Amino acid sequence: MSYGQGGPQSQWDPWKPQSQQPWNSGGGGQSPDWAALAEASESRNKRRRLLMVGGGALATVAIGAAVAVAVVSAGGDNQANNPASLPSADIPSGSPSAPSFAPTSAPPPLDPKDFVASAKKDKAPLGPDTLFPGTQLTIGETVYKKGPTADTKSCGSAAGGTLPKALTANDCTRLIRVTYSKDGIAVTVGVAIFDTEAQAVKAKSQTDKKSFIKSLSGGGVKGFCESGFCRTTGNAYGRYAYFTNAGFTNGKDVTPKDTAVFRTGDDLARFTFNQIRRRGEAQASAAANE
Repeated sequence: MSYGQGGPQSQWDPWKPQSQQPWNSGGGGQSPDWAALAEASESRNKRRRLLMVGGGALATVAIGAAVAVAVVSAGGDNQANNPASLPSADIPSGSPSAPSFAPTSAPPPLDPKDFVASAKKDKAPLGPDTLFPGTQLTIGETVYKKGPTADTKSCGSAAGGTLPKALTANDCTRLIRVTYSKDGIAVTVGVAIFDTEAQAVKAKSQTDKKSFIKSLSGGGVKGFCESGFCRTTGNAYGRYAYFTNAGFTNGKDVTPKDTAVFRTGDDLARFTFNQIRRRGEAQASAAANE
């Protein structure tokens, strides 16, 4: 068969680089088959897209498989979700630790009562003007005028009823008295002083309803509680036993209905207790600062 001009033409295959395109290069005057060319081009593009999609899917599967293998390899035996199986690192033995200090203890606070419980510690100045300073006493809205004072070492001489015996039997060393008054009511406070707390407490325990401190009048205060009925109290704190005797300056007997007299006696008893306690606090504070 002759392959010269006019012979049979070879079939064009778009996937064969050496194949002939379906038109003559000679002078036959024929134009290219544009429809065939477009169809062939579309066929190539479609095949190329299929290859790209398929290749991407394979790549995704390959990456997913690689990640799965990596997870299984790292966790092993389903340990990936078990926090206790995570690797741990030991703390270096040479890590710095908190400094340690020798145990210490602060001294116990000083008890103010200790300084008024015995004559050996109770060394602060003591007298009517130190226990009962000033010329008047204000408690709340009530003002009491300060009257006469007295100070004696013969405790029994300033007491009446069964009180002298209790004071003498327990070796009272000193008895200080002061009187306050307001609106026809007066009260005498007597502070008996002992060497020890035990003596003061015992003396107080030996008193009864017939025990009283003698009233102290003068300096503008009329005599009171020299006879008849008055209201009396007694108590002890530290080495001090303190007593009150309250009544009317006109000599009227005190009855349970006379609340003003009761209030006056209670105010002065409370004030006396506070003064003795402050005495202990002041000496305890001074000793702590030495």
